[in-house]
Amino acid sequence: MALELVNPGINPIGIFDGADGIYLTVKGGEVASITGTSKARGTDIASYDSFSDGYVGANRPVATTSLVSGMRPLYLVDDGTAGYGTLFGSVVGGVAGQVTSSTNLGPHTAAASGKLTLWGQPGLFAVTLDAVDTTVTTGLVPTNTTLQIGDALYATSAGKLTPAVGSAFENFKLGRFLNFETKAGGALVTTPVTLVVAANSPSGIAYAQTTGFARALFWFNPINS
Repeated sequence: MALELVNPGINPIGIFDGADGIYLTVKGGEVASITGTSKARGTDIASYDSFSDGYVGANRPVATTSLVSGMRPLYLVDDGTAGYGTLFGSVVGGVAGQVTSSTNLGPHTAAASGKLTLWGQPGLFAVTLDAVDTTVTTGLVPTNTTLQIGDALYATSAGKLTPAVGSAFENFKLGRFLNFETKAGGALVTTPVTLVVAANSPSGIAYAQTTGFARALFWFNPINS
């Protein structure tokens, strides 16, 4: 659903078109790289790579979350479909007037321009748990009981963060897992009810020990070349 900026690096880039088929499907927090396409129009016919600019048929770079071994550089996608809490208005026509339905016009840059915003600098980030490797026993989820603070994180071939190198598109460390947080993660003065009321409370008010984890906090530090 979203990549959440906790203490990121400086100045993300937002100049690359998203590859056809993925640019509006990213939830935010996926790992992306740059690949080439020979499509003349791509998903953004109003930018520097348009017909009128003379780039017909030319190979040009686009951002993709479909990863294959050797792809560099690697980035985090900052274009979620929900969860940012901002809404500036709506754009009728979608990407460059190609569709007629209305789309919320907010931080998801691909909706209005066909481009993706990418973070490539080291920093502290959080990603919602619907946008990662959700494999119950080995993924980046609370049900993975082997996951430890400081474990290395990799990316699957679909760009999902994972602690399982066996699920990764290659053995390349992208950062380190820190912990799971609730939606209000980082609030130092908030004590969750699960810490103060036991499941078998003598008061008669019982709470199941559910955590309500919503995001994974991690340090992102890809060594790109």
